[in-house]
Amino acid sequence: MPDAPSCWLHELTWPDIEAHLKNDDVALVPVGATEQHGLHLPLLTDTGWAIAAAEGAAARAGALTAPPLHVGWSPHHLGFPGSLTLRPETLTAVTLDICESLVVHGFRRIVIVNGNRIANLPPLEIAASKLRHRTGALAVIADVGLIAKEEIDAICQSEPGGLDHAGESETAFMQAWRPDLVDMTKAVTEIPPRGSAFFEAIEFEPEFYGNSVSVVRVAADKKRGPDSTGVSGDALAATPEKGAAIIEAIVTNLVRLIEELRAQPVGAVKAEIPS
Repeated sequence: MPDAPSCWLHELTWPDIEAHLKNDDVALVPVGATEQHGLHLPLLTDTGWAIAAAEGAAARAGALTAPPLHVGWSPHHLGFPGSLTLRPETLTAVTLDICESLVVHGFRRIVIVNGNRIANLPPLEIAASKLRHRTGALAVIADVGLIAKEEIDAICQSEPGGLDHAGESETAFMQAWRPDLVDMTKAVTEIPPRGSAFFEAIEFEPEFYGNSVSVVRVAADKKRGPDSTGVSGDALAATPEKGAAIIEAIVTNLVRLIEELRAQPVGAVKAEIPS
């Protein structure tokens, strides 16, 4: 028996995609990052979030997903070798070009899947807004840290701050998704002290733990000294079972989003080739 057709756009032929578009017009666009994730996780982690979520949901919902974008907005991690960043306006432009290309072919409902939790949101929100206003296509952003934050909060056990960068949830995710890239012998618990009501570098908290403001961080803030690991969280609390449950929660909610998006009316769509 032949394998089921891939949900990845780049693994199909153009006639495959033409046939698919006769029955469905939803496309996912996974956007990740290449940035440090401590001593125990690879720089792939944020792109991994986007890949796992998009692939799982597209396969289950019968949708297609564009190739993953591996570089996001990560200037605050450039204090660690290997981390890459796009300028925010570049990320907006690249994402918009990908989405507009999809609209040209007949995709009218676009889900941008953000794997670089929270950090990529400002440029991606601008891209989604531009897409909606320029073309009329429906555009939404599914951030992996927000679309299932209640479920993730229930799965994880870390104290406030323990779910942050390379902490419990990210480590658990990678343990489940790509255990071959995880070295738990180097995992640590490194939760920054929280002494200010506002001035904290909170990257992801399921309940947001009180009031907050947006604070701009630079590379020097991340790499404070020779003992810094790049971790802001409790990696030692992670397990593969938690990771599998987190992936399932994100995919389940993303499928629900796709189904709701399909039920939304789409007006006139104007497709222009990016040039």
